[in-house]
Amino acid sequence: MSIPTGIQGHLLEVTVVGCAKLKDTEWISRQDPYVCLEYANTKFRTKTCTDGGKNPTFQEKFVFSLIEGLREINITVWNSNTLTFDDFIGSGRVQIQKVLTQGFDDNPWTLQSKSGKYAGEVKLVLHYPKANKSGHGLAPSAPMYPSHGAQPPYVSTYPHPYPTPSTYPPVSTSPSGYAPPLTSASAYPPQYPPAAAYPPQYPPAPAAAAYPPQYPPAPGAAAAAYPYPASPYPQSTYPPPPYPPPHGGAFYPGTYPPY
Repeated sequence: MSIPTGIQGHLLEVTVVGCAKLKDTEWISRQDPYVCLEYANTKFRTKTCTDGGKNPTFQEKFVFSLIEGLREINITVWNSNTLTFDDFIGSGRVQIQKVLTQGFDDNPWTLQSKSGKYAGEVKLVLHYPKANKSGHGLAPSAPMYPSHGAQPPYVSTYPHPYPTPSTYPPVSTSPSGYAPPLTSASAYPPQYPPAAAYPPQYPPAPAAAAYPPQYPPAPGAAAAAYPYPASPYPQSTYPPPPYPPPHGGAFYPGTYPPY
C-alpha cells in the first residue's frame, strides 16, 4: 500500500464508538471508563461513561489536523475514580495509512495493559474526505484477447512527426533474407579517386615499345626514329679536286704538276 503525501493541514475525523471486553479495575462497583486520544500536540478526551463497565459506549467525534509524516494516533482508556487517582485500563496505537488511502476505516483496535497483556479493544470510525479513490485518473484497460488466437497487430496511437528513415545500403527483399552479393569487387564502395585517372602522371611515361631503348640501336633504327633535316649545303665529293684548276679548265688525272 502506497503512503499518500501532501496531507499537511488536512482534516481527519475520528469517531469513538465505544469499547468492548475491557479489563475490569473495580472489585465491588462497576467501573466508569473514558477514552483519551493524542495526535502530535492535539489531545481529546471523551465523557466518562458512568457504570459503563467492560462495554462502554461513547459516540463522540473529534477532528484532527494532519501533519506530514505522522501516521498514528495514541489511544488510552482510563477508569474514573472520585477519591483516588484514575485507574489505567489499557492503551494502543491507531495506524491511519488505510484511511488516508481509502478514505474510511472502522476496524477495532486492540488495547494492552502495562504488562503487555490483552486489555480489551476500542471501536473507532475514521474518515478522511480528501483521500484519493482507487481507479480515479487511470486510463481504461485494453480489451482482452483470447490466448489461443492470433494477437492483433500493434498500432501506435501517436502520430509520426518524421518520415521513416531509409536504410543504406538497401535491405534485400529476397526470400532468403540476406543482402544480394555485389556484382563485382569494385562496384561497392566506389573507389575515389580512380586509380588510373588521378593524379595524372607527368611527364607521361613512354610507350612500352620505345622504352627502354635498345643499345646499340639496330641498323636504320636511329635514322627512322630520329630523322635529320635536309642539309642546306650542297654535297661535296671526296677527295676534293686540286686547286687552282689547270689552265683551260681541263684536268686530266695522272698529270702532275699541271701545266
